[in-house]
Amino acid sequence: MLKLESLESGYTGSTGVVVEPVSLGLNAGSFVCIIGRNGAGKSTLMRTIAGLQPAISGDSLLEGCPVSAMTAQERAQAISVVTTDRVSSPGLLARDVIELGRQPYTNWHGQLSSGDRDIVLEATRHAGAEQLTAMPFSSLSDGERQRVMIARALAQSSKLMVLDELTAFLDLPGRVEIMALLRRHARNTGKVVLMSSHDLELSLELAGQLWIVHEGQLLYGTSEALISNGVIERVFDNDDVSFDSSQRRFKLTSTSHAALA
Repeated sequence: MLKLESLESGYTGSTGVVVEPVSLGLNAGSFVCIIGRNGAGKSTLMRTIAGLQPAISGDSLLEGCPVSAMTAQERAQAISVVTTDRVSSPGLLARDVIELGRQPYTNWHGQLSSGDRDIVLEATRHAGAEQLTAMPFSSLSDGERQRVMIARALAQSSKLMVLDELTAFLDLPGRVEIMALLRRHARNTGKVVLMSSHDLELSLELAGQLWIVHEGQLLYGTSEALISNGVIERVFDNDDVSFDSSQRRFKLTSTSHAALA
């Protein structure tokens, strides 16, 4: 459903290549967590896949159609994007923000049909945002805003969801709930969900596949394969923290314990 063909991500000028060319494909129903250290290039890769910035070379294809060749409306119908950027929404209720997910399908008046409203209600329920709909979006906490933005993305009914640090402002139960929701959504609807996260242990537990951006390369595979191959330790271990493959969790090293004693 999603195919990367020698996709090279980065910027012109001094920054140059951020993620070297990668070729891979994802089937319908895939739930992928993208992990890596801060500044590794996760957001750049995701923006390039979604067509929000041009690739240095190569392309991403959605059901065989190059994203770079899509019109703005075609891309809005095919791809939903949520970032951690604070959305400016003066005067809008949370309900209004969620309804914006149907904008790519409405007429020039922006009027919602009864079918659109049903989709909005279902998306709101799935995201656990029902109690927020009548509240001004600007008054919501960061975690509440993220739930509303998730609902908007679900209401968009896109083939591909690109979610950058979606759970950054949620507590642990909220992160588990949302990631489990997105995994079910991908499997039940045949969508592809790409989600970057700093929650490494939860990503290892819930993702069908992991993409790890590391030193300009994209490493990918199942959690089991990346753990057994030692990739997780190689990317994330440092003097203070090490990955325990038997328990699938990170622990303080003995040196770090001694320093804290």
